[in-house]
Amino acid sequence: MIGILAVQGAFEEHKNMLEKIGARCVLLRKLSDIPPELDGIVLVGGESTVQRKLIKELGMFDVLKKHIDSGVPVLATCAGLILLADEISGNEDTCFGSLPVRVRRNAYGRQLGSFTAIGDIGDIKNFPMRFIRAPYIESVTSGNNDVDILNVTDGKITAVRYKNQIAMAFHPELTNDTRLHEEFLQMISRNNRIL
Repeated sequence: MIGILAVQGAFEEHKNMLEKIGARCVLLRKLSDIPPELDGIVLVGGESTVQRKLIKELGMFDVLKKHIDSGVPVLATCAGLILLADEISGNEDTCFGSLPVRVRRNAYGRQLGSFTAIGDIGDIKNFPMRFIRAPYIESVTSGNNDVDILNVTDGKITAVRYKNQIAMAFHPELTNDTRLHEEFLQMISRNNRIL
């Protein structure tokens, strides 16, 4: 079962895409929605500050962090990338801090700064990337060689893999291309987790 954070943001789009390729999902709106065992977690795009606040107010933080720290595979998009980052430019408060990168929020400006690009995401070729008020990764935490940079767009790091976490600045769930979600399911399968 894949838990999709659903306190705010583009959770329905992730659910629809994952169910389309055969995954079972549960929307995580409150603490009691989180099952004891999760095969994967999706942290969705939206407003990272609002999501961080609600995760803590709803008592979900400790349980989600425990799952993430225990190695449950995570797919994080846009705001989800910010929630995972262990450092945010401007010394802003972090959330889970499990991804050793420094992220700049709203790096491309307001809504009008949104754009679409085509790029390779690791071995996935010609993927349509939709950036909406997107962050980007300024740098990988010093000395960490375990972060695999999957995409650089216009000189900015926009997708990485670290252990069981895939994080990106764009929104694959807002396209018709299921390949990144399929890669996430393969990661779950490789970790001997059952969908």
